[in-house]
Amino acid sequence: MNVLNRKALTMVEAKEYIKNMSESKPIHGYFKTFSKLSRDKAEKLAEEIKALNNPKVKDSDIVKVIDLLPEDSEDVNKIFIEVGLSEEEARAVVDIVSKYIK
Repeated sequence: MNVLNRKALTMVEAKEYIKNMSESKPIHGYFKTFSKLSRDKAEKLAEEIKALNNPKVKDSDIVKVIDLLPEDSEDVNKIFIEVGLSEEEARAVVDIVSKYIK
């Protein structure tokens, strides 16, 4: 197997890549348990976070937000440990995520 490119994937995206691989059956249960959003909702959530136009927010951080769905600013700041978001920036992420976990 050759690596063609590197990109952070959400659990939803990873699940689609491995769905036809028979040797990956144990991981299907993991994705079923921990993947909380549909692909459409995950994509919409990513778009909304990108729309914040915050230069501190990288694609790899957005993937973590989608997978972990932080419920408060403290949880958001655990994801953004390298840059540290202000309370207002963290609250903006929480407000967006809260629309998807209802």
